[in-house]
Amino acid sequence: MAQAARALWPSGRAPAWRLGCRPPPGLPEQSRAGFAGAAGGPGPAATARKGSPRVLGAAALALGGALGLYHTARWHLRTQDLRAECSAVQLSLSSRLQLTLYQYKTCPFCSKVRAFLDFHALPYQVVEVNPVQKAEIKFSSYRKVPILLAQEGDSLQQLNDSSVIISALKTYLVSGQPLEDIVTYYPPMKAVNDQGKEVTEFCNKYWLMLDEKEAQRLYGGKEARTHHLRDDVRKDLYEAADKWVAAVGKDRPFMGGQKPNLADLAVYGVLRVMEGLDAFDDLMQHTHILPWYLRVEKAIAEAPR
Repeated sequence: MAQAARALWPSGRAPAWRLGCRPPPGLPEQSRAGFAGAAGGPGPAATARKGSPRVLGAAALALGGALGLYHTARWHLRTQDLRAECSAVQLSLSSRLQLTLYQYKTCPFCSKVRAFLDFHALPYQVVEVNPVQKAEIKFSSYRKVPILLAQEGDSLQQLNDSSVIISALKTYLVSGQPLEDIVTYYPPMKAVNDQGKEVTEFCNKYWLMLDEKEAQRLYGGKEARTHHLRDDVRKDLYEAADKWVAAVGKDRPFMGGQKPNLADLAVYGVLRVMEGLDAFDDLMQHTHILPWYLRVEKAIAEAPR
């Protein structure tokens, strides 16, 4: 298992990383509004009604990971007063960003990012990446999606990994720190996994990077989970879905209380990409997640634009 190291920095915030990749001018872009109907044909996961074990396994892992995301962010995101105070500031900050999302349409992790951007009414352009040639991301040494390019004034930042993208943007919206500084809090690390393959891990990717006083007041403990998928990955998916519903509970519509939080959006984004598959229909029939799913869908549709 790849190991990630953690270090403390004099600023009192978490370890840092900065990506210097700058895409050449003239990269093809596609507006979000035109994406759904013009992004090209769906990938194999969308055309295969039954859904492959890889898709279901990724969904089960991502859904379980979102439970961990809830535990790390719950104290901050349950603070309703803080969200209310920040709403006007977030609107102003979001207008400063020009965002371009490089993605695969059927990727659960890309869908998770889109759910976050849509809920927070952050305008963005979409570039659909060819999964074989990947010519659209030739400017980047990081060869996975999602990749988000964020232009803030004269500063252009590249954010890699869905959890890093969400944590960095949420930190930006809450704290008002320059995005150029925020991206340094999520350092990449090269490691070798159990199969002997070199992989890139990101420190702190499940954390919002607030100042020391806020972090001490708002964060609880950090919990990590190890996932061992069974041969029938649908059983893992059903189990993860029901655990999620149980964690939300009966006394609130969302994990975040009266509004979806990062964990709600992450789980919704992972499941949304499965729509149209038999596996999605089975999940809704064999678990109790449908009412929560529809509530999140409605909340995103009704989010102020």
